[in-house]
Amino acid sequence: MDPLAKAKLMGKEAKPGKKTKPGLLEDVTPALLLSVFTAVLGFFQYGYCIGVINAPQTIIMTHYAKVLGIISDQEAEIDSERDEALKNPTVIMLWSLSVAMFAVGGMISSFTVGWIGEKMARVKSMLLVNVLAIAGNVFLGVAKFGPAHVLIVIGRLLTGLYCGLSSGLVPLYVGEIAPISLRGALGSFNQLAVVIGILISQVLGLDVLLGRDETWPLLLCLSGFAAVLQIFLLLICPESPRYLYIKCGNLEEAQKSLKKLRGQSYDTTKELEDMEKEKEEASKEKPVSIWQLVTSPIYRQPFLVAIGVHIAQQFSGINAIFYYSTDIFNKARVGQPVYATIGVGFVNTVFTVVAILLVEKAGRRILFMAGLFGMMVCAVTMTVGLVLQPMIGWMSYISLTSVFLFVSFFEIGPGPIPWFIVAELFGQGPRPAAVAISGFSNWFTNFCIGMFFPYVAEICGSYVFLIFAFLLILFIIFIYYKVPETKGKSFEEIAEEFRRRDKAGAKNPKGATEMEYLGGNQEA
Repeated sequence: MDPLAKAKLMGKEAKPGKKTKPGLLEDVTPALLLSVFTAVLGFFQYGYCIGVINAPQTIIMTHYAKVLGIISDQEAEIDSERDEALKNPTVIMLWSLSVAMFAVGGMISSFTVGWIGEKMARVKSMLLVNVLAIAGNVFLGVAKFGPAHVLIVIGRLLTGLYCGLSSGLVPLYVGEIAPISLRGALGSFNQLAVVIGILISQVLGLDVLLGRDETWPLLLCLSGFAAVLQIFLLLICPESPRYLYIKCGNLEEAQKSLKKLRGQSYDTTKELEDMEKEKEEASKEKPVSIWQLVTSPIYRQPFLVAIGVHIAQQFSGINAIFYYSTDIFNKARVGQPVYATIGVGFVNTVFTVVAILLVEKAGRRILFMAGLFGMMVCAVTMTVGLVLQPMIGWMSYISLTSVFLFVSFFEIGPGPIPWFIVAELFGQGPRPAAVAISGFSNWFTNFCIGMFFPYVAEICGSYVFLIFAFLLILFIIFIYYKVPETKGKSFEEIAEEFRRRDKAGAKNPKGATEMEYLGGNQEA
């Protein structure tokens, strides 16, 4: 029986004459905004944890040296003694662990997103994983009162575990509660929360605020307050109606959730019909594991796109820019490089808002390619500025301008789009596994950039960004030929487009056998 007939039998039919597909502004309700805001607090913590560790680096490393007995409190007050202690291999190793364990935790936990997304409702799962966030921030908050290096490493690992899970669960929830007309705009809030988290951590890390010897533990653990706030708000957020209907088969609860999210006068018929189609597709196939997602010809095209957009995001060079920006600002004779770095964070935030306004008008593909192209041009001009500035002093400002424009172009497309487009590419069955594996690729490539970029920069010097310019050209070609436009399309319409693109795989006997095994649709 179709969902409309079921709704009639249950006495839940919507009043005639009401809109079945509201426009952009009509789709925005207080409950929807609250639910999205609550969910993306997980990404806020992600951004905060990325940015917070940089400002107090010298203070924390000095504290490590004192805890390990390398220098005394009195020696720490002498610049030459402190600088020598900061070069100690043990201190450097412990600091590297403190930074890297966040990414390690994210890589580990991102693999479990698929299992949690398959077994547990979205709101409940986000509630549960906050235990890791609170525990990690407790370790960070008390770090000064014990073996700081051990406590910070544990705290960063736990917060990384939380952020790895959250970076998968949040797009699942937001993608499933958002109306089609706002799916891209609301999905971009993930990246907006990240850049706001980074910006706030940079501002609070100033030595006039919390970036001081007395207050750095408070600075490190402040994201724990966002975790507590998220827990309380999640208790009043509606569950994903797609999960309730497609996974649990609970039509009545799905309708209630839709009414909360869209408004009590909203006619749920059209959305329930779309869910019914997706449910029928999901019922034809067995649960999709990560291994099946990776090896099955059915999912090859969307899987490659999901991995590709996340690799493009990280290997675009955005994190390398943040590593190199202080040096660029110093060469440009900026008096206070830390304030220039905060300026970059502010530009980050502004252009993420621009992306939110554009993504439902311009579409995903065009914004992604435009952002990558702009970044490629900036990488070239930055290289020219870095190479020529020893001979032509004002060329340093070309590099400075290129940094700000590079970040701006990143936030227009490559920054926000990968976080929500993966949830658009897959139906309910393979979606959790797809989000898990794409999230892992994001964390892994992020880790690779952080680990190896300083060595590559040491070898290539001022020409290092030409490597990213070349990669950006490859990513533009990939997006043009492989990534479909998902704006305004249902999950079923997107799946059908992939089926049309994958005719060769459907005609392949081995592919057909695999599709039959998974119960997939074998139509070309």
